[in-house]
Amino acid sequence: MRALAVSFLLFALCSPLVVGEGDDAIRAKAESGDSISQTNLGVMYHNGEGVPQDDKRAVYWWTLAAKQGEAVSQYNLGLMYANGEGVLQDDKQAAYWYTLAAKQGDASSQYNLGVMYHNGEGVSQDDKQAVYWWTLAAKQGDVVSQYDLGVAYANGKGVLQDGKQAEYWYTLAAKQGDASAQNNLGLIYANGKGVPQDNKHAAYWWTLAAKQGDASSQYNLGVLYHNGKGVPQDYKQAYVWFSIAAENGYSDAVKSRNLAAQKLPPHALQEAQADAAELFKALPQVAE
Repeated sequence: MRALAVSFLLFALCSPLVVGEGDDAIRAKAESGDSISQTNLGVMYHNGEGVPQDDKRAVYWWTLAAKQGEAVSQYNLGLMYANGEGVLQDDKQAAYWYTLAAKQGDASSQYNLGVMYHNGEGVSQDDKQAVYWWTLAAKQGDVVSQYDLGVAYANGKGVLQDGKQAEYWYTLAAKQGDASAQNNLGLIYANGKGVPQDNKHAAYWWTLAAKQGDASSQYNLGVLYHNGKGVPQDYKQAYVWFSIAAENGYSDAVKSRNLAAQKLPPHALQEAQADAAELFKALPQVAE
């Protein structure tokens, strides 16, 4: 389960009503009660764009818009209360505003509300409610909700344990490039949980995640190359991936790298060491 979504939304980006309008025009419309302009003026204060940066003023304008039913401002207020920006930190208020926006279909609010139910922050802890809101967001394509649903179904949290459903949601997130989902999908295929056991599919997903810097996938890919499962046996490739995983802090990879090294002749080991160093520099390093 990941952290809360934290991007603030600017309604003007998707509304033709204020395109081309200057700051004065936005303020005038906001003061006359136009909720979209109130939302945009709040973003301007939050970001310090055209006005002095002032989170309290941002909260003021978003509150006016939110009370008129603007989901964007409701979501932004949820973030402000969750993070204590411009207001005292208040999880109950955060959950209140997220709920209003979530009920209007805002995927980011649905995800954040799910997180709050999962953690019991501002609401009573309730994994079923977490799954409910993540499902709504996931069906809109929210990648983090898709991943978290995969975790919920894999572990039976808030739903009955269901390997097929875990595979389904992990796949959706993995196809959007989520490295953690790709790693977990590789584990599902390697272990045959909810799907037929398939090392080729495991290798495919671990390769994608490994190239994004996921240390667990880098190690697992090394194991496949070392054992010749799902890929041709290749001690040089095994050494490369074990080395990169070790550099990224995966402790078990050190011993595995040393075992692979013992199976390589000196010239091949030197090549593997050079390949590992070059690939490590090219790949992103993801904090564990």
